[in-house]
Amino acid sequence: MTFDAVLFDLDGTLLRRTQDTEALYEQTFEQVGVEPFAAPAELWAVLDGPPDPADEVGYLGAGFARLAAQRDRRVDAIALAEAFVEGVDNTQVTFRSGATTALGAAREVGATAVLTNGPQSRQADKVDAVGLAERVDTVIYAGDMPRRKPHAAPFEATLSELGVPAERALYVGDSLPYDVAGAHNAGLAAAYLDDGDGPDPYSPEYVLESLADLPPLLR
Repeated sequence: MTFDAVLFDLDGTLLRRTQDTEALYEQTFEQVGVEPFAAPAELWAVLDGPPDPADEVGYLGAGFARLAAQRDRRVDAIALAEAFVEGVDNTQVTFRSGATTALGAAREVGATAVLTNGPQSRQADKVDAVGLAERVDTVIYAGDMPRRKPHAAPFEATLSELGVPAERALYVGDSLPYDVAGAHNAGLAAAYLDDGDGPDPYSPEYVLESLADLPPLLR
């Protein structure tokens, strides 16, 4: 199948963070004056879905509260979350392997866009850091909309701006419940960037081991 537009997710799909997460985590506890009681990976494991663009502190605070409860520690979870958010540098990102080639191949097909669930206040720094806006026709920040992925509205808004119908568009992302589900809800084909666990229970049209697999699909 040929497409008239290719849309991309941002975090984990086109970009990866380069900031030292271990250092940020240790700095967070030091700033609040609390001895660390869990590793960063344990925090990620207890977070509920993707960040809430309207309340990132509350989202992370809930994670710190769960960890503290598991370890019988009494801490100010919101203070920890505030310190963590304050220490995040969203300019410390880089393209994932194969991303620039995939973007170039998509531009040869037709219209291109980035559709991210994050708000512009957080995501624009990442976009600017790698000059991504110059590589696509538009960047849509669903975090500033009433409904985010997997709702259809962000996809519909992106396609409306590009002037391309859903059945002629492909969405590339690394999340099954947000990217693949959202694309299918809006009528787009989906290319899932697999993390190694496979696509079940979803059925994306394409499964990519890396972004290097995308250009051959577009020819």
